This record gives sequence, structure tokens and C-alpha cells, in this order.
Amino acid sequence: MAEDRPACVRIALFEPDIPQNTGTILRLCACLGVEAHLIEPAGFPITDRAFRRAGLDYLDRVRIVRHESWTAFDSWRRAEAMKIALFTTKGARPYLEHRFGERDILLFGRESAGVPDPVHEAADSRLIIPMQPGLRSINVAMAVAMAVGEALRQSPAKVSP
Repeated sequence: MAEDRPACVRIALFEPDIPQNTGTILRLCACLGVEAHLIEPAGFPITDRAFRRAGLDYLDRVRIVRHESWTAFDSWRRAEAMKIALFTTKGARPYLEHRFGERDILLFGRESAGVPDPVHEAADSRLIIPMQPGLRSINVAMAVAMAVGEALRQSPAKVSP
């Protein structure tokens, strides 16, 4: 785990399917000082070994918070007064038009199925990454990188060397 420091940007992965994508996202989080929340169950064992190929030795440098279920995550985020900015192909507002705040947690769905309706309904905002017509989706690791980049650009707290 990373040293304790306040996160200016947080991401959450809803029941991730592919360990390589999750490892890549955790590596990104480590490099940029972003806190990562994993909402279980995942489509693979959530262990260091499952992430090592993509995450390499960066896993010790990222703060990972595990939530045993959507219900547990939602209870935590409500208690912490966190707002969900859901990235979804069903969103209407382009993410570049959203003003990210320090209480936002950027939520990304399963690679295979996105998120179910109750998660959509719980979101404070539903954001889309505009794409060319006729294409289904952007790889989740790429989408996280784009979203985190914009959230960090807007953040008054920058990554420190």
C-alpha cells in the first residue's frame, strides 16, 4: 500500500473482469497518486499475483481500498459524502464538460457489462467519453487514464515528484 496521504482523485472499479486491465489501472494510480477502490466480486482472484504482470512492482505504491460488494461501497461513499461520477456509454454529458470536485469518485464498470441499473441510479453524474459513431467502447484502462488526466488537470492538488 502507498503511504498515507490525501488523495485528490479517486477511482473505483465495479466488479472488474480482466486482471491485466486492473493491473494497468493500478499502475497508473500508483504513478499519479490516485486512490483505487475495487468493488467486488471481481471476475478473477483479487491478489497481488493476479495483478503482477501489468502492475509490476508498482502495487506497493498504490492505495487500494477493497469493498466486498456494491452495497458496502455505496454505504462507505455515502458516509464519506463522496459523489459518484459514473463513466458510461449510456451517459449524456461529455466528461470534458464536467467539473470534478475533491469529493468525486470516478466509477468505471465491468469490461463485459458496465454497471447494473441500481448503480446508474445511484450516480450523481453520468459521463461519456465521446467516440466515433458505431463503435462500442474504449478499453477501460484507456478510459480511466483519460478521465484521471482530466480530473487531475482540474485539481488544485497536483502530483508531486
